[in-house]
Amino acid sequence: MAEHNELGKLGEELAVDFLTEKGYEILETNWTFQKAEVDIIAQKDCFLAVVEVKTRSSVDFGLPQDFVKPKKIKLLVKAINEYVIANDLDVEVRFDIIAIHVCEGNVKIEHLEEAFYYFDN
Repeated sequence: MAEHNELGKLGEELAVDFLTEKGYEILETNWTFQKAEVDIIAQKDCFLAVVEVKTRSSVDFGLPQDFVKPKKIKLLVKAINEYVIANDLDVEVRFDIIAIHVCEGNVKIEHLEEAFYYFDN
């Protein structure tokens, strides 16, 4: 497995642990619909948190959260709409980013709740 894939997998595992410690119930990891992959779908109270995990070993080219692009957001919205309908859920949906910076054994985790909104114009 390529080093960046291993870093991404580590980041997702750290994010699951982080959310679990914060009282979230993890419903899905790496859930796919068509071309979209949702890293984590978690629930806490009446919120369904759709979590995109971004892990970087360096912030020289930008913060991890800077790499969630509009195309990815559009795919996430489409996928989670299907998930909510298919599972007949009555919840508020929130899009979060967990940004992880791993450098020389140090790990910094930042949870950005309501990181983005999507409006289809």
